[in-house]
Amino acid sequence: MALAHLKGPDTIVLGLARGGVEVAAQVAKALGAPLDVLVARKVGAPTHQEYGIGAVAPGGIAVFNQDAVHYACVSQEELERITAAEIEEVERRLRVYRGDRPLDLEGKCAILIDDGLATGITAVASARYARSLRPAKLVFAVPVSSSQGATLVRPEVDEFVALAIPPVFYAVGAWYNDFSQTTDEQVLELLGRST
Repeated sequence: MALAHLKGPDTIVLGLARGGVEVAAQVAKALGAPLDVLVARKVGAPTHQEYGIGAVAPGGIAVFNQDAVHYACVSQEELERITAAEIEEVERRLRVYRGDRPLDLEGKCAILIDDGLATGITAVASARYARSLRPAKLVFAVPVSSSQGATLVRPEVDEFVALAIPPVFYAVGAWYNDFSQTTDEQVLELLGRST
């Protein structure tokens, strides 16, 4: 296992809600580590939601790819509107998944896991939020990543692990037999199994 060297009493595995929680649950089980959730949201272009032009995470963290914002012809007003909607969704998910339970990463080896990286912008927002919680070590791990996503995320973490970085990358979903959306209920069920 590519993350076996991180096994230890201070290791915590965090799935990025929602799809990353399914992958993280398997990693947590293999490492014998607790599973928790980190919530961040991609800010998609208004005309193509899957095209990430930015991302938001708790703590007021917002990251934007200005070239992508320009390329997607998004006005400042529109950017503020769609960003506010994603912040609202982050807050909703935090209430559903965490309630009033804070995320404690201080002094721990935190492994952030997602189902894959395309642009990498959501991973950057997630890593910046996790870093603000003062882990001893911050790792980001994915089954598959675009080279662009890997390049963007590496400087944000202490260690980056991707099982595959293909030379031609179309979409994360292309690497899965079933890439249907993970529901809130599935996330809660996975989290419940690990506690």
